[in-house]
Amino acid sequence: MDFEKYGAWTSYRRIGKDNAGEAARAVEAAGLGTLWMGGSPRLEEMRPLLEGSETLVVGTSIVNIWGYDPADLVAEYAALEADFPDRLCVGIGVGHPEATSDYKRPLTNLEAFLDGIDAAAAPIPTDRRIIAALGPKMLRTSARRSLGTIPYFTSVDHTRFSRETVGPDALVVPEIACVLDEDVERARATAREYAQLYLGLSNYTNALLEHGFEAADIADGGSDRLIDHVIPHGTAADIAAAARAHVEAGADHVALQTIGGEGIPAVEWSKLAAALA
Repeated sequence: MDFEKYGAWTSYRRIGKDNAGEAARAVEAAGLGTLWMGGSPRLEEMRPLLEGSETLVVGTSIVNIWGYDPADLVAEYAALEADFPDRLCVGIGVGHPEATSDYKRPLTNLEAFLDGIDAAAAPIPTDRRIIAALGPKMLRTSARRSLGTIPYFTSVDHTRFSRETVGPDALVVPEIACVLDEDVERARATAREYAQLYLGLSNYTNALLEHGFEAADIADGGSDRLIDHVIPHGTAADIAAAARAHVEAGADHVALQTIGGEGIPAVEWSKLAAALA
């Protein structure tokens, strides 16, 4: 499965489910190789994205183990793979303790969930699934039991750490939120509004504190240093440079999430793809 070097990341909250096919065509037309769908979607919700495009690879970022039975996930994968062979990657993750009342022993439960997938008569192949991971134990599990890892809301230092932890063969596929806006203060305000949720989630803040930032950077909506680094802004060329920094740190593929608007960000995707070409 070829993700290509750069892709797009969005959610149905942003684009609307009725616009799935149009969004997939826009990513494909821009020249980005993969569309990652966030917001804990059901796997079957990837069908209109696959139907609306010709060769686009589509991935979930992520399906949440607390809301799925492994057998159901396997069945949904089989149906989509039969109709769209080699175009679907199942991103799997445990979410966050603040967001999931069932959250407990995340690594143990993830391993059990993957065991359930592998117990199926026709399991989701290891090279068709990828795991959201931030800490070292989860990263090592991602390398052992999937293509690799799809970290979210992280730093270049974390990408470097991920590469060192998973080794040379597993994939490292970070998401980068970004703001295409050359007005620095307005762009930072947009970024802070987006970051507010994630700076209140311990999995993300712990990863930031362990890889390049201090408690003062997380307080009060995030320091300029944190905001500028984790959520790059400016011209398409500025954001392309930030994406390339992750590649230089060990990323195989970077998923770009444009923020600050509503609907399908087709123009932004095109500008970013051109800057990255």
